[in-house]
Amino acid sequence: MASRRKVVITCAVTGAIHTPSMSPHLPVSASEIAEAALEAAEAGAAILHLHARDPADGRPSQDPEHFVPILRRLAGHTDAVVNLTTGGNPAMTVDERLRPAAEFAPELASLNMGSMNFGLYPMLERTTTFRHAWEAPALEASRDVVFKNTFADIERILAIGRANGTRFEFECYDTSHLYNLAHFRDRGLVPGPMFVQSVFGLLGGIGAHPEDVMHMRRTADRLLGDDYEWSILGAGKAQMPLVTMGATMGSHVRVGLEDSLWIGPGRRATSNAEQVRQVRVALEALSLDVATPGEARALLQLKGAASVGF
Repeated sequence: MASRRKVVITCAVTGAIHTPSMSPHLPVSASEIAEAALEAAEAGAAILHLHARDPADGRPSQDPEHFVPILRRLAGHTDAVVNLTTGGNPAMTVDERLRPAAEFAPELASLNMGSMNFGLYPMLERTTTFRHAWEAPALEASRDVVFKNTFADIERILAIGRANGTRFEFECYDTSHLYNLAHFRDRGLVPGPMFVQSVFGLLGGIGAHPEDVMHMRRTADRLLGDDYEWSILGAGKAQMPLVTMGATMGSHVRVGLEDSLWIGPGRRATSNAEQVRQVRVALEALSLDVATPGEARALLQLKGAASVGF
C-alpha cells in the first residue's frame, strides 16, 4: 500500500499585519507569543513562523532582544522548526528586518521575493477603536509605503543564509516573485529544494480567487520544475478555503493569526492552535498525513535544531 502524502503545517503566530486592537486573542508579549507557538506545535504545526513585538505597546519589532525570551522558551519545550521573519514590517529598513535571522541563525527564515505595494489601510474600515496611538497611523501610512525588496536586498539576505546555514521560506505575493526566485536559482544562489510560500489575498499582491491559485501553481511548475515544495497562505477570510484547495493540489499549508484573525464567517479565532486544529481536520479528511517536525526537516533539507544560534 502506497504511503500517504505528508503535509507540512506552518503556523504564523503574530506577524506585523494585524494590530493589538483588532483581536483580544492576538499574542503580543513575548510570553504570549511563546505560549501561542507551543500550543500551535502541540496541535500539529511542524514550523513556527515568528515575529516579535515591543512589549510596551505591541508595535512590531525586529530588535533581537525582543526575540530572546521567545526563542529561549521554544528551545526547551518543542522540536518544531523555528522560522524567523526577515520581512518584519513594510515600513522598516532592510537592515532592521534582517537582524534576527543574522543573529540567531535559524533553520529557516522568510524571504520576500519582490518589492510591492502593501495596502493594510482597508482594515481601518473594520477597526475604529485603538488602544495604542501608533496603530491607526501605521495602517493609514500603508497607502503610500512600498514594501522594499530589491534584487540587492534579496542578495544580502541570501548571503546571510549561506553564511549561517539558514534556508528560506520564499514568500511569493505574485507571479513576478516566482520569476525573481527562478532568476536567483539560475544564478546558483538558491539551492533546492526551494520552499515556496504562495501568498494570496493581500492588497498589492495576487488575489484570492481559485484561478489565481491555479495560475501560481502552473507558473511555479513551469519555472521551478520539481525542485520545490509548494505551500499556500490565504489572507483573512480566504485562509481556510485556499489552504484546503491547495492541499488537494499538492501544497503544504500555512495558517495562524498573522494571516487571519478568523476561524469561520463572523467568528474570531481564539488561538493559533484553533486554526491549526481546523486545518488538520481538513487535511485528514482528504486522507493526507500531517508532517512531524522531523519529516519537515528532511523534506526541506534543514540543518537541524542543534545548529541554530539560540
